[in-house]
Amino acid sequence: MAGPMVDPGVLEKVRGWRPYIEAKLGFRNHWYPAMFGHELQEDKPVETMLLGESILVNRLDGKLRAIRNRCLHRGVKFSKQVECYKKGTITCWYHAWTYNWDDGKLADIITNPNSSLIGKHSLKTYPIKEAKGLIFIFVGDIDPPDLSTDVPPGFLDEGMAIHGKRRMVKSNWRLGVENGFDASHIFIHKRSKLVAGNDIALPLGFAPLDAGANTRAVIGDPGPIGLYDLLGEKSMPVFEGMLDGEAVLEGHFGTKKVADNISIWLPGVLKVDPWPQAGMNQFEWYVPVDATSHCYLQVLGRMTSSKEEADAFRKEVDDKWIALALDGFNDDDVWAREATEEFYGDNDRGWVEERLFETDMAIVEWRKLASQRNRGIQQPEHL
Repeated sequence: MAGPMVDPGVLEKVRGWRPYIEAKLGFRNHWYPAMFGHELQEDKPVETMLLGESILVNRLDGKLRAIRNRCLHRGVKFSKQVECYKKGTITCWYHAWTYNWDDGKLADIITNPNSSLIGKHSLKTYPIKEAKGLIFIFVGDIDPPDLSTDVPPGFLDEGMAIHGKRRMVKSNWRLGVENGFDASHIFIHKRSKLVAGNDIALPLGFAPLDAGANTRAVIGDPGPIGLYDLLGEKSMPVFEGMLDGEAVLEGHFGTKKVADNISIWLPGVLKVDPWPQAGMNQFEWYVPVDATSHCYLQVLGRMTSSKEEADAFRKEVDDKWIALALDGFNDDDVWAREATEEFYGDNDRGWVEERLFETDMAIVEWRKLASQRNRGIQQPEHL
C-alpha cells in the first residue's frame, strides 16, 4: 500500500524540524500501545492499525502474538474472515496459505500441500508485550529496546494502578501531541465541566515573563526522552481576559492547583502531574493510525499498595473520572484537533503557513527534540 508523502515544497521550507514534518505516519522503531489487555480474548484475533501498518494480534495460551495482517500470496487481509483450523496457525480465507503465529512462517498450503514455497517464506512478526493493562507493539527493524525507554517516568512503577479508555480521532497524531503540550490551549477548556465540577484553578492562558528557555529536555540514557513545559513557573497566568481595557472573560478561580508538571515523551505521549486532582496522573498517547487519524489512548494513574486499592481506583475512574475528566475535559481537545486537521492536512501547508507566538516555544522545542532523537521515520515503503 502506498503511503502519504509530505509535499516536497513544504520540506524545503522547514529547517529546524524537517524529520518531524516528514513523520506523517509516526516514528519507527518505538513501542506503541495498541489496545487494552481486556480487549484481546484467548484465540480471538483482533486487527489493529499502527503507523499505517495493519497488524493482527492474538492471545494463545495467554501469550501475545502479532503478525502482519496480509497474506503473502495475494495481499488480502486475514481479518476479513479469520480462519484457524489448527491451534497456533492462521489460514488465509482466499487460497488457504497457512502460517504459524509464533514466527510467521508459511507452514502449509491446504489447497496445494506439495508447494515448493512451504517453509521458505514468512510473514512479518512484531515484538509485543503487555504492561499496566495495555498491549504494546514495537513497529520497526531494530532489536526493540526496553519498554521503559518509550513510556513516561512513573508509568511502569510498581503499585501504579492504570485505567482509562481509547478512541479514534480524525486528525494526524502530531496535532494530538501539540494540542496536549500547548500551554495556551487551556482557553478551550474554560467551560469544561471538570473545571467547575472539581474546583480547579484554571487561567485563560499564560504570558511568558521573558524570551528565555521555557522548557527542560530530558535525554534518557537509556531511559525515556522527553521535554518539560516550564511556563507554569516562568510566566504570568492570565485569569482576566481584557479587550481594549475592558474585562470580557474570567478564568476559574478554583481552590485546587493541578498540572504542576506537564511533559511530553517520545514517541508521542503526554504526562500531566497531578491531574485531575492531587495524587493522580494522566498519561495519554497519540498513536499514529494513518495520515489523518490517531488513536487517543487516555489513562489515569494512582499509586496503590494493594490489589484492593487498585481495584477501587479503577472503579472510581469508571464511576467518576471518565465522564468528568477523560470525556468532560478532553472532548474539547478532540474537537480542537479535528478542527485543526483541515489546515495542516491540506497539502501540508499549515506547517509553513502557521504563525506561532511566544507560548508556542514549547511546541517548537518538542519538534526539534523529536526530530533529533527519534529512532526512525515511518515511510511508505514500510507499509
